[in-house]
Amino acid sequence: MSVLDQKLIEYTQSNIYPFHMPGHKRRPIDFPNPYTIDITEIDGFDNLHHAEEILRDAQQRAAELYGAKRSFYLVNGSTCGLLAAICAAAPKKSRILVARNSHKAVYHGIFLNEYDAVYLYPEVADIGIQGQITADAVEEKLTLYPDIAAVVITSPTYDGVVSDIRSIAETVHRRGIPLIVDEAHGAHFGFGGGFPENAVKLGADVVIVSLHKTLPSFTQTALLHVCSDRIKEKDIAKYLGIFETSSPSYIFMAGMEKCIRMVKDEGQELFSNYRKLLDDFYAKAGKLAHIHVLSKADLSECESYAFDDGKILMFPAPDYLNGKELYDMLLSEYRLQMEMVTDKYVVAMTSIMDTQEGFDRLIHALYDIDQKLEQKKNRKSAGKLESRSVYTENKKVMQMRDAEDAPQQEIPLEESVGKVSAGFVFLYPPGIPIIVPGEEISGKFVKDMKQCIQLGLDVEGLSPDGRITIVN
Repeated sequence: MSVLDQKLIEYTQSNIYPFHMPGHKRRPIDFPNPYTIDITEIDGFDNLHHAEEILRDAQQRAAELYGAKRSFYLVNGSTCGLLAAICAAAPKKSRILVARNSHKAVYHGIFLNEYDAVYLYPEVADIGIQGQITADAVEEKLTLYPDIAAVVITSPTYDGVVSDIRSIAETVHRRGIPLIVDEAHGAHFGFGGGFPENAVKLGADVVIVSLHKTLPSFTQTALLHVCSDRIKEKDIAKYLGIFETSSPSYIFMAGMEKCIRMVKDEGQELFSNYRKLLDDFYAKAGKLAHIHVLSKADLSECESYAFDDGKILMFPAPDYLNGKELYDMLLSEYRLQMEMVTDKYVVAMTSIMDTQEGFDRLIHALYDIDQKLEQKKNRKSAGKLESRSVYTENKKVMQMRDAEDAPQQEIPLEESVGKVSAGFVFLYPPGIPIIVPGEEISGKFVKDMKQCIQLGLDVEGLSPDGRITIVN
């Protein structure tokens, strides 16, 4: 029988290199044995939900590092921060503007507060990934729906695409409403190393960042930054009291404190070294013949305002290999664990804690695979899927809240065309819904989901035997 603690130890002792989150990359950091410091809210150690002493000061140091008015520690990940910010942003049943490529937590906030969501669909890059949200697109929706009470966007995306937050913030603020930015994948922004500025300093009103994704911090640790008075701090604190555990881990919070201190005291050196590793990798990757590694030069100004090249996207030539096959080869033959895979590309997540050895192993593996492909005859990969078209606009038939509460039943996927979805269906990662409750199921959706399953991608929201929940 396999048990979790022993399996984790065995995994740690293996030679598998982590090109995935968390950002500490399992490297040893000077930190106590967690069992020796695990406490509850005892005398002298404050209370996260009513911080007046050591935890108040710790959160203030985080705010100073990022340039926020106030920062909240999140020990339930960015998820609880997104839920709190969205629920605090506008009265129940208001209309809000939401980027369609938002994490599922955003949709849960919409459901809980019974919002009427208007969707912003991102640009789609020629290479097949979702691009930026533009200020012009935001302006168009705000003009069409003048009663919108708040705006929520994601930047950077899981693939590293960055939107023009400053211009979007200016557009939103002209209407006197708040902008919430899910910057979960950009906790490392604003500290140099050639990365974009963080949304806190670009005019967003509330910014949520996941420390654990790209910085040396424990999984589940994040920050919520309040940057203006457009969303009341007391309302955010109220909703954090609802969505965040009443028993916050002091291990997590100590790890966050350690992470903030590392970035403050050692950040210049860490980010400088990180940039050198990335630049060296990309220079070498440019010589590959049959695997294309995405760079900012591949994206037009319309597709992406900026690009986070800490997310390494590798596109194998489709006539030779699909994304899932490349992902499997990197793991089974080269012992490199990637972060995410689609039919067309593989994502490696990097951070300031990555090593020369890790980057060397990755480029050597890609060179080796590239050479093998050179010797192969062209062939078409089975189950080709146009990933750029998976996330497309669906017809909205009813409000999400009404679909969730309506009588439901499960039916075979192939019989669902024309029915109304009663649940979410998404690929995980990244956890972005392809269809949400209340939307009509199209023939294209059914075809795409079948191909995703055929390719071995992780489709969530369908039953194990491929059935989908619909509104009766």
